Amino acid sequence: MAGNKAHKLVVLDRDGTLNADDVSIIASPEDWHPLPGALEAVAKLNQAGWHVVIATNQSGLGRGLFDMATMNAVHAKMHKALAQAGARVDAVFFCPHTRDDACECRKPAPGLFRSIAARFGLPAENLVVAGNTVRHVAAGDAVGAATHLLLTGKCAAYTPHTPPEGLPMRTAIHTDLAAFVDGLLEAETPSERA
Repeated sequence: MAGNKAHKLVVLDRDGTLNADDVSIIASPEDWHPLPGALEAVAKLNQAGWHVVIATNQSGLGRGLFDMATMNAVHAKMHKALAQAGARVDAVFFCPHTRDDACECRKPAPGLFRSIAARFGLPAENLVVAGNTVRHVAAGDAVGAATHLLLTGKCAAYTPHTPPEGLPMRTAIHTDLAAFVDGLLEAETPSERA
């Protein structure tokens, strides 16, 4: 990562943000299906000079519901689908622990976001965080990042006027990933654009 482009980094949740969250757990590549317009939204971010990283809780690993090889196969399918849409995710950060493990990386704990900021060499408050769960947004808020809630997946029943309980106060709300991306790119000044 060279130059100022590394400072344009969006951290997305995976399930319900990038792909459908209509099964209890994404336990195989066959369970992974992109949400309409999501891959194209990532492509728009990439074209505008933004790097994209996934931060996802994957307690199915800790619970023995799937293994690392299976999760890697899910991500291989995701990366292939992104590439076919002209999009790219730079990295996937995941927490394999269960709620009982009391780790620092399971969202809403901010450990994944601190790790992402360290890996990309920027202050955590420079991250832009978008996802469809309060725990994803809360983890971003805990490190001072700009936070955005998407009304997809588990939050599809909410509205900007009736947000879910516990949503950090300064969180912007968008209908989906495409609407978030459009808003983010519109807010950039011409000098910030790639």
